[in-house]
Amino acid sequence: MADQYAQSGEDKRPAEIPAIRWEEPPEGPVLVLLDQTRLPADEVELVCTDAPALVEAIRSLAVRGAPLLGIAGAYGVALAAARGFDVEEAAAALESARPTAVNLSLGVHRAASAHRTALASTGDPTAAATAALAAARTVHQEDAEASGRMAVHGLALLDELLPGGGHRILTHCNTGSLVSGGEGTAFAVALAAHRVGRLRRLWVDETRPLLQGARLTAYEAARRGMAYTLLTDNAAGSLFAAGEVDAVLIGADRIAADGSVANKVGSYPLAVLARYHHVPFIVVAPVTTVDPGTPDGASIEVEQRPGYEVTDVLAPQMPVTGVGGGIAVAPLGTQAYNPAFDVTPPELVTAIVTEEGAVSPVTAEGLAELCARSRQVTPG
Repeated sequence: MADQYAQSGEDKRPAEIPAIRWEEPPEGPVLVLLDQTRLPADEVELVCTDAPALVEAIRSLAVRGAPLLGIAGAYGVALAAARGFDVEEAAAALESARPTAVNLSLGVHRAASAHRTALASTGDPTAAATAALAAARTVHQEDAEASGRMAVHGLALLDELLPGGGHRILTHCNTGSLVSGGEGTAFAVALAAHRVGRLRRLWVDETRPLLQGARLTAYEAARRGMAYTLLTDNAAGSLFAAGEVDAVLIGADRIAADGSVANKVGSYPLAVLARYHHVPFIVVAPVTTVDPGTPDGASIEVEQRPGYEVTDVLAPQMPVTGVGGGIAVAPLGTQAYNPAFDVTPPELVTAIVTEEGAVSPVTAEGLAELCARSRQVTPG
């Protein structure tokens, strides 16, 4: 395993620093990731030369976000194949790196299946590796296209629900180009509203404990010239009470067959607040995030992360005083409850927006019909 960091140019824009890319230098193929744990202080790229390095990058959140995890998983299989490692072993390790995000396992399965099929038909490991890489690139391209279509459908829904523009949108966690092959999911909708002059304010939840909103969404909004304001997660209620939120837009890591939505922890309280204050609560995610094999919210495996993410403040270039490599903010030995996600039931979701259109009201039948339509459009 040989990992290294490469400093990116300070004058580059986000579009010039992709969240993920495949490269083939003379010493062999690599997967290059924009290390999201170092943002916004440093734009640094992490170079992975094998699947174990990518697994660690996924677990440490250097690469994160459901759609991007699907892309990364597919490329990870291709990397193992191109480097001559055990592809099935690499696929199993990648798939288990983060259990809640269904896109990760889907991306892994697509590339592994392409590799397996090509190997069986040709007996040539090189041809099989080429097939795996082609599958990964297809996953990447499909996500980029889906991102653009989600933005169109999401903006149309916003304009239908909130005629007249001037949208004040509250979002949670990070759902922009850092989690996608394109411009993202929920953030892409807000960005589309910004571009046509209909975004009045993007309210950005900090998203504790790892501050993906403060570090990443604010970073992306600032780079895009969007009007945004950062707030602590526990300030959202006062914002709703003041009548300052017109809609909530979030992404999803897994959507069950009944429409239950698993997303970054803190999403469910926003859904409850939105329902009480009669504010639309909209989930934006690709069809691949809908998992027909997960019947309901209770069946979603919720990742439990280390307690030190709560007891320590983790940020780049900070002096280490806590056991987790950050600044300790709780007494030594404090136990912490740290689920990475929570689950919002379908009755609290106004609409689920995908690249194939929106489902509203959110029902199992509506989601099944949408998924069937998607399979007809994009077979396999």
